Amino acid sequence: MKKIAFTFVSALLIVFSSCKEAKKGEESKSVDATSEATEIYSLVQDSTKVSFTAYKTTDKVPVGGMFKKINFTKTNSGETAMEALNGTEFSIPVSSLFTNDPTGTRDPKLLEFFFGVLKDTELISGVFKVEGDKSSMDVTLNGETQNIPLAYEMNGDNKIVFNGVMELENWNAMNAVASINKACEILHTGKDGVSKTWSEVAVKAEVLLTK
Repeated sequence: MKKIAFTFVSALLIVFSSCKEAKKGEESKSVDATSEATEIYSLVQDSTKVSFTAYKTTDKVPVGGMFKKINFTKTNSGETAMEALNGTEFSIPVSSLFTNDPTGTRDPKLLEFFFGVLKDTELISGVFKVEGDKSSMDVTLNGETQNIPLAYEMNGDNKIVFNGVMELENWNAMNAVASINKACEILHTGKDGVSKTWSEVAVKAEVLLTK
């Protein structure tokens, strides 16, 4: 009788132990699944590239450039790349302007006759915004803050390329446009004999995120 009781107790202990191990395994899988589901994205700050395309002559000849430095004053994280970017605040030192002009004259002219005519000439600042599937930037330039709607393209799940159009008239910057046009009058004169600098500027940003 004692032998039978001992065997029964042993069987119960084995069953209980097996159930406990199975439950522990299920909990482990559940924790792993939750961990995978809540992967957090954050911005790789030193990978961000900001470039622009301005236009000259009535034929709208493109002139490209970039800013070699961008400072982030506020960054976020999120469960998606766009959620992580929402609310990101940045400032761009105007002095980091680079247009790769072989003559070396374009950058100094832009700094003096365009940016030098604006208010608060040292920095361009902004805030990145996401609303649903739409994105935009609030950009502060010449003491004015205006919004630029952005189209975006995902390259994989962690690189995003944004494109938008900045109409300088919205930032009351037409005096600066006239100033740079006068300084570059000959270079901005097309086949029709008209010197023109467009107030439209295409902007592009490439960002990389990690998770």
